[in-house]
Amino acid sequence: MRRSPTAGFALVLLLTACQPALNWRESRPAGSGAVAQFPCKPEVAQRQGMGLAQCEAGGSGFALSWADTPDPTQAGAALKAMAQALAGKLGQPLPPPQPLQVPGMTPLPEAAQHRLTGAAGVTRIAVFAHGGRVYQAVMTAPQDDPAAWDSFVTGLRVEPAR
Repeated sequence: MRRSPTAGFALVLLLTACQPALNWRESRPAGSGAVAQFPCKPEVAQRQGMGLAQCEAGGSGFALSWADTPDPTQAGAALKAMAQALAGKLGQPLPPPQPLQVPGMTPLPEAAQHRLTGAAGVTRIAVFAHGGRVYQAVMTAPQDDPAAWDSFVTGLRVEPAR
């Protein structure tokens, strides 16, 4: 029994169409002390006391940044300032915070997530800390994608120092 070349081509098209645009994978950005689920392989850049892991997939950008505060008691203020700075950069007021729980984070009232919308699309931000290290997770997209944001945020965790 011979198969038609068109049937084989149709099968390849069907399998390609079923592949998701976002290919989630676990990443442990060097020096971050965190684990994150990214939908693409992130590029990591670091310098003394801070770092950034970022990638782009499916038309959306995903980033996790971290920085050490000089005084761990200032982590809460730093989280608030980070969220306000991003909203200011986007020319938008900071919307009311939504609760955020990241396994391993230090419980702080300033740990939160926000959804910003503008002409360029949607930016979602989550800020949290572990001791004196502050983290900011960001997703930018032309249209809101709650499922992608949920996958990104629920894939975050802070690991204890080894």
